[in-house]
Amino acid sequence: MPDLILALDIKEKKKALAVAHACAPHLDAIKIGYPLVLSAGLSIAGELKKEGLPLIADFKVADIPNTDTLICDQVFAAGFSGIICHGFTGMDSMKACVASAHAHKGECFVVAEMSHPGGKEFFSGGIPEQIAGNAIIAGADGIIAPATRPDRVRVLRGFIGDKKILSPGIGTQGGDADAIATLVDGIIVGRSIYDAPDPAAAAQSYAHLRRDRKA
Repeated sequence: MPDLILALDIKEKKKALAVAHACAPHLDAIKIGYPLVLSAGLSIAGELKKEGLPLIADFKVADIPNTDTLICDQVFAAGFSGIICHGFTGMDSMKACVASAHAHKGECFVVAEMSHPGGKEFFSGGIPEQIAGNAIIAGADGIIAPATRPDRVRVLRGFIGDKKILSPGIGTQGGDADAIATLVDGIIVGRSIYDAPDPAAAAQSYAHLRRDRKA
């Protein structure tokens, strides 16, 4: 059963910190991306680290290898423990992200397929399978695969073996946590938690999945 990862896509720093603090006892990691970092700065990682949880930078890094290295190095220097990059940029770019992550004793996850409807337009026709396979060759710690399409997660699992799958799209996007739980290593939940009237209670509602994993 999977870890619970909060996608903290809140622009207001004060609210983001409050939600993280309230939900922390019910989480295994926090993922933040551009919405929060662009408004609060990369230093927000230092404040979130006080919750004692791993922090994943969801920057979907997708550039030439040198630029990827510069981005990833700054991310890990700021206190993150994981980064998400794209795989369509090629093996050399993936390897640059992985090398930076591992040099900082962190993890790198590669997007193999996205969870929104438009993700089917170009993440199709064998491309996700190729990305997943290349991610493993590049030494990545795992992939990102959509909770909204469990059948696709099953297929991609066959390409990565026991490497990790982190799966977004739970709740608001339509993904079912219980349906995907046995297929992945981490479920990523955002709006269904932080937009809830009681975010802590919303996070706690996934406790049965975490208990099963920790047992």
